[in-house]
Amino acid sequence: MTMTSEPTTAAPRRPRLTTTDLSLVAAFAALVAACALVGGVPVGGAGVEITLQTFGVLLAGCVLGPVRGLLAVALYLGLGAAGLPVFSGREGGLGSFAGASAGYLWSFPLVAGLAGLLVRQVAGRRRKSRAFWVFLCAVPAVAVNHLLGIVGMKYWFDVSWAVAWGYDAPFWAGDLLKAALVALVAAEVHRAFPQLLHRR
Repeated sequence: MTMTSEPTTAAPRRPRLTTTDLSLVAAFAALVAACALVGGVPVGGAGVEITLQTFGVLLAGCVLGPVRGLLAVALYLGLGAAGLPVFSGREGGLGSFAGASAGYLWSFPLVAGLAGLLVRQVAGRRRKSRAFWVFLCAVPAVAVNHLLGIVGMKYWFDVSWAVAWGYDAPFWAGDLLKAALVALVAAEVHRAFPQLLHRR
């Protein structure tokens, strides 16, 4: 006697990234590039420019969540590494990843991923993505950006940690203001599209 079993049909697997996800990643990569191209202002003794770049990176993470936010920033960095002039000062190429501001650039994927993760966990549905909570989630990501920026300047200029910290200090006020603006924008976006943050 032979046993026959009915064929089982596997449920269709949902793609990890939908067309909408990819479109959002591309759109936010373009947004970060646009923010970087806004005229920068040299700040501090290192001559590193302050731009809206960090605003775009934080917004990508806080709006899209950790995965898509990180991918958007990684795409932006990839375009710059390929030679497109999308970095501060309309620069591009691999040389940008070894200059005075290299630490800030290397931190961007971590900044977007961390901000997105914290916003999703802390300021998600339970908190209704209020601007206050989004801001608190963005601050640790800003700290990571500054920490790696200090490391980069310390080794690039071959100075002490105290001097590198002094180079970085003037950027804090502007970046906290940018984090506050990101919080206001992200909270409104999540209020209008509550499913957006929790898809990824």
